[in-house]
Amino acid sequence: MGGLVIRGGRVVDPASGMDAVGDVAVMDGRIAAVGTSLGDAERTIDATGLVVAPGFIDLHAHGQSIPADRMQAFDGVTTTLDLEAGVLPVVAWYRKQAAKGRVLNYGASTNWAFARIGAMTGSNSESSLEAFGNAMRDRRWIDNVASDTEVDGILDRLAGGLNEGGIGIGILNAYAPGAGVQELTAVCQLAAAHDVPTFTHVAFMSRIDPESAAEAYIRLIGYAGATGAHMHICHFNSSSKTDIERCVKLVAKAQAQGLPITVEAYPYGTGSTVLAAAFFSDPEFVARNGTGYDSVQRVADGRRFRDREELLAAQAAEPSTLVLWHILDIENNAHHRDLLDMSVLYPGGAIASDAMPWTLSDGRTYTGDAWPLPKDATSHPRSAGCFTRFIREWVRERRTVSLLEGVRKCALIPAQILEHTTPAMRAKGRLAAGADADIVVFDYETLTDRAEFSAMNRASEGVRYLVVSGHPLITDGVLDVAARPGRPVRRPVAEG
Repeated sequence: MGGLVIRGGRVVDPASGMDAVGDVAVMDGRIAAVGTSLGDAERTIDATGLVVAPGFIDLHAHGQSIPADRMQAFDGVTTTLDLEAGVLPVVAWYRKQAAKGRVLNYGASTNWAFARIGAMTGSNSESSLEAFGNAMRDRRWIDNVASDTEVDGILDRLAGGLNEGGIGIGILNAYAPGAGVQELTAVCQLAAAHDVPTFTHVAFMSRIDPESAAEAYIRLIGYAGATGAHMHICHFNSSSKTDIERCVKLVAKAQAQGLPITVEAYPYGTGSTVLAAAFFSDPEFVARNGTGYDSVQRVADGRRFRDREELLAAQAAEPSTLVLWHILDIENNAHHRDLLDMSVLYPGGAIASDAMPWTLSDGRTYTGDAWPLPKDATSHPRSAGCFTRFIREWVRERRTVSLLEGVRKCALIPAQILEHTTPAMRAKGRLAAGADADIVVFDYETLTDRAEFSAMNRASEGVRYLVVSGHPLITDGVLDVAARPGRPVRRPVAEG
């Protein structure tokens, strides 16, 4: 007798609507059966008093490394995808992940920003956080409208990435606000021709016109309507800033008219990005965003910037440095809490973390094998506690949605956003015979995020077991540090 049986837990499966005590049997990396009295197995997990759910699927995770995977494992994540940015070249990235081994299932889109960098500056560096920051020293790809020849080069690079199995096109529009509508229309037409989603960080995020968040969403809605491309909105909360209510109405109306638009959000009022991001150097930064320069905080040492001059000097000296951007004051402002709710609880919207890489105090990205992470490793609390925070606060404590609906937003909806063109996702986000054995078992009463802005690298608590591709990764709250059960998630690639 082989396999694994998870016995006697509260089985929560949003695909079937099941929320009842039962067993889940696993064999050869897949779920063999869900029911009661499923018999004996080589290994048994006693899930009495615990929730058994499909592993959470993160559509928006930039860490993509062993330490990032491990922190997300304790957040209940079994599949971690970098779709907003993506990678380039695609095939080389997948090969590297397979060669070093990954803890969680992984995948990526093809990266429009690096396609632009290559076509407009001649730099063909492989995509990475450091390469992204360094590329911002040459502002042509950030500020300029691409020529016809350059657009052809961008499209060629993107098509190559899609043909190598990239999960759609990641469009970091806000980082290249000079990109023209003609170019982006062509990019969306390419996505539509390949029948893949785009994953967009909208072009603008200001609360005032021109170049407001509302204008950016009108553009995105227009791309969906004019090209037929599936437009997925990344971090609906932080992209909309304090204008979330207006933006929610625009997107809801567009969806009601049948346009292919989906959304995601994370349950924090603070964003994170690289210091060199173009929107920080906007001369009207304060007026357009309603925040001072002290809202921008360096991750490595916690320093908040005093003024524009200090920030611009730091941009020039350390462009790839990670910073926090404190946007919504959810601790002290009830209206801001309501705005965050609008994005996090958006009907049919996914929870996605926007997890950032882990950085050491000297500014280097940490990709090592130490567990727990080094004491000086920092990121953003969402890199450690996004999903557990959502389940704890919005489901258990505030009861804004049921546990079944909360798991739907963390597991099934992300799978459904992708499954049309990435067949591997049809077997994820569900507890059913034949589905992938990606399973989280957690203590609903004690599940909690522990990461804070003063202590970012504290792993979440309450995930008792985590099964990835049929392999027990976390057992009774203890991580198997030798395990590398992660498998690639990738669109089918033609042989040859």
